[in-house]
Amino acid sequence: MQLSIHSTWQNVLSSEMEKPYFKALISFVKEEYATKTCYPKADEIFAAFDHCPFNEVKIVIIGQDPYHGFGQANGLCFSVNDGIALPPSLQNIFKEIEQDIQTPFPISGNLERLAAQGVLLLNATLTVRESEAGSHQKKGWETFTDAVIQKISDDKENVVFLLWGGFAKKKGAKIDRNKHYVLETGHPSPLSANRGLWFGNNHFSKTNTFLKSKSTTEIVW
Repeated sequence: MQLSIHSTWQNVLSSEMEKPYFKALISFVKEEYATKTCYPKADEIFAAFDHCPFNEVKIVIIGQDPYHGFGQANGLCFSVNDGIALPPSLQNIFKEIEQDIQTPFPISGNLERLAAQGVLLLNATLTVRESEAGSHQKKGWETFTDAVIQKISDDKENVVFLLWGGFAKKKGAKIDRNKHYVLETGHPSPLSANRGLWFGNNHFSKTNTFLKSKSTTEIVW
């Protein structure tokens, strides 16, 4: 099992990936993938980085765990492979996009099209055991993804961070809000959305308005 990350990220994260905790994490992940069914596929563990090189990051969306059902996870937070039924949170994301910027409801839940435009779709934990939500938490991934967020905050300017729900908001504590644009709202899960904490946040139009103000290409959501 070979694990590699896009060269632009390798350049900025190489010292992090040499730390003892990260080496222990990768050993754990390799053992898990060798002995259990885990998601996403091994070659998609770093898909969020592979589809969105460091120098192209304009927006960061933070998720929690990969989906733990068969065929769902593809390494991008909230995203599912083509042909897979849309999970409830993703349906609510698409409903908000539809209402916010009056675009048709997408057929596919594969968000690679957003990653290609500079949206880093980052889960806090990058792997999971099948049917066991949270099974790879507290093994080191959260430390690694904290370092990713810190690096983006330190080395870039005018990145839009979309923090949805309490977990993402805590994860965003390292962001320098004088340099970046941070939008916060409830999680798109039905539990949160049905309590009025998601719909009407207008994050997608607000993001594009900000990008336009910085003479940056807007996102085709």
